Amino acid sequence: MNRSPRVRALLALAVLALSLYVAATVPVRLGLDLRGGTQIVLETRSTPTAEADSAATDRTLEVLRGRIDALGVAEPTLVRSGDHRIIVELPGVQDPKKAAAVLGRTAQLTFHPVLGAAREGDETSRPLPKRPGQRVLPDESGTPLRLGPASLTGEDVKEAAARFDQQGGAGWHVTVGFEGADRDGWARLTGEAACKAPGDAARRVAIVLDDKVISSPQVDPSIACGTGIRDGATQITGSFSPEEARELSLLINGGALPVPVETVEQRTVGPTLGAQAITASAWAAVVGTALTSLFIIMVYRLLGALAALALACYGLVSYAALAALGATLTLPGLAGFVLAIGMAVDANVLVFERAREEYAARRRPSIRSALTAGFRNAFSAIADSNITTLIAAALLFFLASGPVRGFGVTLGIGVLASMFSALVISRVLAEFAASRPGVRRRPRLTGIATTGAVRERLTRRNPLLMRRPRRWLATSAAVLVLAGSGLAVRGVDLGVEFTGGRLIEYSTSSPVDPGRVRSALADAGFPRAVVQSSGDAGLTVRTDPLTDAEEREVTGTLREVAGPADKVRDELIGPSLGKELRQGALIALAVALGAQFVYLAARFRWVLGSAAVVALVHDVVILLGVFAWLGKPVDGVFLAALLTVIGYSVNDSVVLFDRVRELDRRGSGPPFSGVVNQAILQTLPRTVNTGMGAAFMLTALAALGGSSLTDFALALLIGLAVGTYSSVFTAAPVAIGLHARSRRGKPSPEGAAVTA
Repeated sequence: MNRSPRVRALLALAVLALSLYVAATVPVRLGLDLRGGTQIVLETRSTPTAEADSAATDRTLEVLRGRIDALGVAEPTLVRSGDHRIIVELPGVQDPKKAAAVLGRTAQLTFHPVLGAAREGDETSRPLPKRPGQRVLPDESGTPLRLGPASLTGEDVKEAAARFDQQGGAGWHVTVGFEGADRDGWARLTGEAACKAPGDAARRVAIVLDDKVISSPQVDPSIACGTGIRDGATQITGSFSPEEARELSLLINGGALPVPVETVEQRTVGPTLGAQAITASAWAAVVGTALTSLFIIMVYRLLGALAALALACYGLVSYAALAALGATLTLPGLAGFVLAIGMAVDANVLVFERAREEYAARRRPSIRSALTAGFRNAFSAIADSNITTLIAAALLFFLASGPVRGFGVTLGIGVLASMFSALVISRVLAEFAASRPGVRRRPRLTGIATTGAVRERLTRRNPLLMRRPRRWLATSAAVLVLAGSGLAVRGVDLGVEFTGGRLIEYSTSSPVDPGRVRSALADAGFPRAVVQSSGDAGLTVRTDPLTDAEEREVTGTLREVAGPADKVRDELIGPSLGKELRQGALIALAVALGAQFVYLAARFRWVLGSAAVVALVHDVVILLGVFAWLGKPVDGVFLAALLTVIGYSVNDSVVLFDRVRELDRRGSGPPFSGVVNQAILQTLPRTVNTGMGAAFMLTALAALGGSSLTDFALALLIGLAVGTYSSVFTAAPVAIGLHARSRRGKPSPEGAAVTA
């Protein structure tokens, strides 16, 4: 990129102007977990007569699209996922049972001649022996009828409509019209039936939907034998309610599904919960940004204020990017947006700390030249640390699903926007301020002319942190064993998303003791139900997969104990999908560790890359162990937090090892352990200041983000603390040990100040 300040200024103005225009004219698409509605994941199944291949899934998608259009849902979304799955999003639909019933019906409509009443003892659910094509099914009243082969199917129907006939006494019914040559088929079918005597069962025509006789009217006596009904129209009657008549008409109009479908996932979120999540996350963003801005202003003074202004520009750019790309903003994605604000501070801190070093060493006689050197020297660390986070975001997008994928999108956009904010917008503002005469006369006003409290103490004391690296490794091992024992003693509490089952969240008028509800559900026949408090006045119930009838029983039992309770969230995950998501999570974790190792090994020596990966494994095990001890569920949102922790931990290790590489290149200095110790002391101010900025955002998110984001923010806070520790006191000692092993047998340099 051209380094000219004028070009950078024009680029920054152009991007900000475009972002402002996009933000004002293009709304961001909210996910169902924020605006309320139902998401249903359907999976096509093969039958002996039809294979659920890609083409069958495409045809199924078109049939479902027609059914949803008939339901009148505003802004529905249907997308194919792989060869066998279809994701249906229905904004505003709070009754998933009705939607799932309509979408999941195969809707095979057929018209059969009735051969007569079935003999006593005939089975009513399978074809009769020795008579291919014939079958016995009960009519509307339960009387068995022997049916001949289907003469017409739903594909022959031109149009169906729900009607109400008050004068004729038919009530709600469905009119069906045939088209083209099929009008003759209907006339032939009714003409043959008209040849039978009135009252004879064979004078009836059976209309069958999915192997169930929904209507079997007799042909009117006025219809002549062999002539039949010539106008190609009929009525399906059966004491339908208005909803049943409309549902039947849209099923007929939509056509039959080419293959059966099964609901493998179903999520419903009430609009109130989504609105609360948006409000809570907005407050978390405001409070967290304000605290972070105050902190960096206190530390870096004028340049800190300009960095805070750049943070606001970052928020505008990232929001506009989300809108322009048409990305869906989900609840975890909203949390990622808030989190990325805290992470955006990191690049500014890296630059300002390097500028402080340059100015303190008097290698740069002015604030502006120190800033220029700071941006140049910090670029490799900024690029490496952000690329590792982008790797985590990409893995979330490609390997996760649902709202967690939205988190990956917002995190990736946030990382790119933060780099632009720090390297372009912040630089334009900082260089402009540094060139003002008043600022040149008062260099301490910038915050660069001072070394900062952390660096002053480190310089004064010059501690030899890596004098005995094995002690740090022993401490890390002890913490690892303590946390890891939680995995052995308590085990990992996998959430519904990974095991399959049903998760229902209720909002109650007052706090309720979960133990009372748990006992009541056990007495009602649900001994494995897990009941937990949610927020100030709410409960979550997690069970094995439930039918709709069992769900109603659970809800009724809870209301008997807790009083009035509104269902605000309902998630159903099939066991097969849960197993698949669980395997996908393990693959995502393994790929994340492998990808980070490959990148680090390519950018650094294998010693440093291996040490960083050891620290990553250390962080992962501790975070899992802490959640095991706390009894917190491990679900898809936790996976998002875990991969983010991996990216954050690598960030710290990359900054440290980037400085190790820089110092090691100078040569003829202290031994490797001394180089590492010096690198830790030089980068520790950045580590502390960046960690504080991220901690403000995460604390605000945990305190204000609502019950839906509490565990997410908690996991990130734990990961932040563990990752900050491990990058210094785990990765560094491991690197020293690996370096010593690789150098064993070679003469040690003289004058070693710190021993490995």
